[in-house]
Amino acid sequence: MRRLKRPDLPKSERRYLEGRQSSVDTKQALGALDIEKEWKSARQTKTLKSVLAVLQKMMGKRERCMYCVDSHGADIEHFRPKARYPQHAFQWANLLLCCTECGRLKGSQFPMLGDQPLLIDPCAEDPWLHLDFDPDTGNLTARFDIRANDWSTKGSKTVEVFMLDQREAVAAGYQAGFRRLSAVVRSALAKDVINEQALFDELNQADDHGLLGWCFGRTGQTIAPFSDLFQRHPAAWAFCSKAL
Repeated sequence: MRRLKRPDLPKSERRYLEGRQSSVDTKQALGALDIEKEWKSARQTKTLKSVLAVLQKMMGKRERCMYCVDSHGADIEHFRPKARYPQHAFQWANLLLCCTECGRLKGSQFPMLGDQPLLIDPCAEDPWLHLDFDPDTGNLTARFDIRANDWSTKGSKTVEVFMLDQREAVAAGYQAGFRRLSAVVRSALAKDVINEQALFDELNQADDHGLLGWCFGRTGQTIAPFSDLFQRHPAAWAFCSKAL
């Protein structure tokens, strides 16, 4: 997964979502809400297609799913399921881009701890605070929280719901991505002088799966060739870490 920055919507799209949400809230208060009908009606409009285009642009040219970051993002996904949380159905902050497989696996699941969601929202937090990556298998796993002396609950639930440690095709994609990033670093290490900006730009272009956040994190800095960059070229390491 990768940390995402959610842009502001154009004024017309923002006002449209606000108007649809107001209508939903009113109908819910009157006991006359059919949220599936409301969403299906809105989803056919040019405005919702424009909203989808913004989500796709957030994921770059290949328009990857915001959960697995491996498959093509097929449609708009509600982080908080609209059937359970109709009050968030048309809120921009609740809309993500999702592939068919992740959408099927998630369904209406939305585990909570009190009032806190236990699924990672990549637009609201850094997934690598909760997730770890295994280069040998390509799987994503929960990160061990040293302070809590336990595995991240949010990481564990996200992995469980999206089966991020059991999907072979996704794991193969992450492994290939890690190999590409490793090749970029090895090429840089072979040179006498590292151009820090050029290195970061090349890494960023090769990062299909959002792995740079892991590679330049606490665990990544212990694994070759990123450990070599960390030890031999601390300035380049610091530049790339800060630029993420």
